[in-house]
Amino acid sequence: MRIAVYPGSFDPITKGHLDIIKRASKMFDKVIVAVVKNQSKKPMFTFEERRELILRSVESVGWVDNIEVEEFQGLLVDFMHQHNSKIIVKGLRFVSDFEYEFQQALTNRKLDEEIETMFMVTCYKYSYLSSSIVKEICMLGGDVTDMLPEAIIDDVSEQIKQRTKK
Repeated sequence: MRIAVYPGSFDPITKGHLDIIKRASKMFDKVIVAVVKNQSKKPMFTFEERRELILRSVESVGWVDNIEVEEFQGLLVDFMHQHNSKIIVKGLRFVSDFEYEFQQALTNRKLDEEIETMFMVTCYKYSYLSSSIVKEICMLGGDVTDMLPEAIIDDVSEQIKQRTKK
């Protein structure tokens, strides 16, 4: 079985993330969306909330058969070993993404030479998009219709507005 891992914070999931998940799900028997638990970052959404948003997003477009969502912390290569995966999927928007992700890919190869990183160029429609941009636009009352999966737009917008009022 060919298992790929797509790691990220997904805080929240965007249409760019969903595009990568869709394309990866066509190439692999299983895609594990690995939600990073990083103590140095302060995510707006809990893991449970991010998991729910990801699952609702993939379910709304009918891609649930080979998608799993799991939380992880620590070394990605350890997570890969636990899930019998040798492929990391990463989306690239800009050259600056490549520089960072290339360094990460080399580091992961150093830790385990059998692990490969597959870079997928994000669809041009989403190349500007990041979770941070979505959160900022929501906080300022802007329209994120073209940025978030339709199934979660209202919930994400409302949660972000509520949490930033506090």
